Amino acid sequence: MRVNRQEVQRVALLARLDLNEAETDELVAHFDKVLAYMDKLNELDTDGVEPLAHAVEMETPLRDDRVTSQADADALLQNAPQRQADFLKVPKIIE
Repeated sequence: MRVNRQEVQRVALLARLDLNEAETDELVAHFDKVLAYMDKLNELDTDGVEPLAHAVEMETPLRDDRVTSQADADALLQNAPQRQADFLKVPKIIE
């Protein structure tokens, strides 16, 4: 399949791109290479091949959720202007 200049200019217009002549020629060549590669891939026999998300087998690494360090409430609240037990005390803003 071959891409021509008019198709590239139409796509550029739809994408609101202002391409000069050199950029248009470069995109024509680039799209031709992409489509040639896709034609080559279409020649492969893919019957019975399951679709993949990755080229290699991957598992999501999971770890146990556990507390590894606990903050000291007194140390965290020592600079608070006001506190009530282990909480910051703030003025009421909603009536």
